[in-house]
Amino acid sequence: MEKLRKISPFRLSSLLRLEKDPKLAFQLFMNPNPNDPNPTPKPFRYDPVSYDLIITKLGKAKMFSELELIVENLKKQTRIIPKEIIFCNIISFYGRARLSWKALEMFDEIPSFRCRRTIKSVNSLLNSLLICREFSKMREVFLGMEIYARPDACTYNILINACLVMGDLDNAWDVFNAMQKKGIVPNVTTFGTLIKGLCENKELEEAFRLKEMMERDFKLKPNAFLFVALIKGLCEVDKVDVAMKLKEEMLKKNVELDAAIYATLISALFKAGRREDVNKLLEDMRKNGCKKNTVLYNVIIQGCCIEQDFDSAFKVLNKMERRNCKPDIISYNVIIHALCKAGKLKEASELVEDMPRRKCFPDMVTYRTFFDGLCDAMQYKEAAHVLDEMVFKGYLPRSSSICNLVDGLIRGGKTKYLWMVLDSLAKGNFSNPTTWEMVVSFVCKGDRQYSNPLEELNSLITQFNAL
Repeated sequence: MEKLRKISPFRLSSLLRLEKDPKLAFQLFMNPNPNDPNPTPKPFRYDPVSYDLIITKLGKAKMFSELELIVENLKKQTRIIPKEIIFCNIISFYGRARLSWKALEMFDEIPSFRCRRTIKSVNSLLNSLLICREFSKMREVFLGMEIYARPDACTYNILINACLVMGDLDNAWDVFNAMQKKGIVPNVTTFGTLIKGLCENKELEEAFRLKEMMERDFKLKPNAFLFVALIKGLCEVDKVDVAMKLKEEMLKKNVELDAAIYATLISALFKAGRREDVNKLLEDMRKNGCKKNTVLYNVIIQGCCIEQDFDSAFKVLNKMERRNCKPDIISYNVIIHALCKAGKLKEASELVEDMPRRKCFPDMVTYRTFFDGLCDAMQYKEAAHVLDEMVFKGYLPRSSSICNLVDGLIRGGKTKYLWMVLDSLAKGNFSNPTTWEMVVSFVCKGDRQYSNPLEELNSLITQFNAL
């Protein structure tokens, strides 16, 4: 019988790179040679590449319990001195998962892995704390960072962004001026971050002045991020023509136009009622070799829905499927919302029912939108059936919508469907006191059809206590 070849450290890294399932990758890492006949095999000699690969896979999958086992394993590997980038990645994974305390713990533990902390890990920590909105901790880390490293442009960019997230534009300017006093030259990201903040505050003149200063005094070329901020800012104040000129400037300066820029412009053109210009822009997009993505198609769908051109909206939806650009849940929810708003509830119902066939299943937003549309149109019988389906799938209706439905059923004297709704709510534990107050009031009124209101009330109390 042929002897099984053992997996080497190099082979393990290759297998980890190929494995798409993070759970299987974790099992492979923890036990590379499960069929080893030796009852006391030598410890496997992992290499740094394998650690990097498995940590990245587990971090992206948010499998933090498994990731922590790997990190503990790495700490025991005294012959390996991990690179700081591994810890930067772990800190970033914790930040994206809003686990700020874990990010801080990892930063504090870096020296125990025989690795020196530099500005890279400090910046990773600051950015993770920003994502978690831990502004006081950011300040604490920044004030104590001189122990590890001196702040660089990236550090100040993160601080400027933090000021803007807090809505403090004046403080953002103070940080911008402070970095220059420290001899740190602002980069394109610095200007782009500030310009984005100015645009969001409708300070477009100041944003363009800063762009001009960046090019003139710092000899920096604007990037796509900066142009997007300006274009979005202009579109927000209905200056679409100026935004279109910026698009032309991007082409002249060889800044790549992506689908996001076209989507922003197309959305603004639809809102301005300039649909003919949308077609020209789409042709321009084709000539420039920019491929349409789901976000852009959704913008076109929304534009068609704004004009209540549902035939065109459905054509775009079908075109997406033909061009292997799969519609997402937003694609469907936009159309369903517009159909309900226009009172086309039959068409909305047909689309909701057709979604599974199109391999996109209704979510809570879908059901809430359709349910609200039925209630607004006083189609309470249909709304009661949709509510039952929602509750069965574990989706939570809005309290105000439930009250609207119950009130409509009471006013219409639709007792059968009222009890059906109460039964559905009881099953899903979604009832609220307001709903029950309305029903109790309904039962206790003498002009109703109940021969024994007290008996009905006791039945309701029993249901309520069962929740």
